[in-house]
Amino acid sequence: MKSAILFALVSTAAVARVSIAQNPVPIQTLQRQPGVAISGEVGDVVGNDFVLTDGTGQIVVDAGPQWYHQINIASGEQVTVVGEYDEGDFDAFSITRSNGEVIQIRPADGPPPWAGGPQRQDR
Repeated sequence: MKSAILFALVSTAAVARVSIAQNPVPIQTLQRQPGVAISGEVGDVVGNDFVLTDGTGQIVVDAGPQWYHQINIASGEQVTVVGEYDEGDFDAFSITRSNGEVIQIRPADGPPPWAGGPQRQDR
């Protein structure tokens, strides 16, 4: 009986986390929590960073350093970004274009793969 209740709680938590990531929140209401989705139009792009605007506000999205990987996002694109709000910007875990193409940036758990800098041996 205890295992059935535990399974139900874990399943409910997993479903809740997935639904949060699938339902974009307004940029204006962002708080620090992982697995949040935001959607909007890409503004200025500098390297792998870009401004995302959704009508309630705008935020800089950080998609990791260019030496680790390069993303090809263009101003004017409509995207949904899953990630977490972090000290004034939004750290991207994945970016989904309007055509459904998903750009994987990093895992949601743990430090980013580039945390050791460009000299890191296991990249």
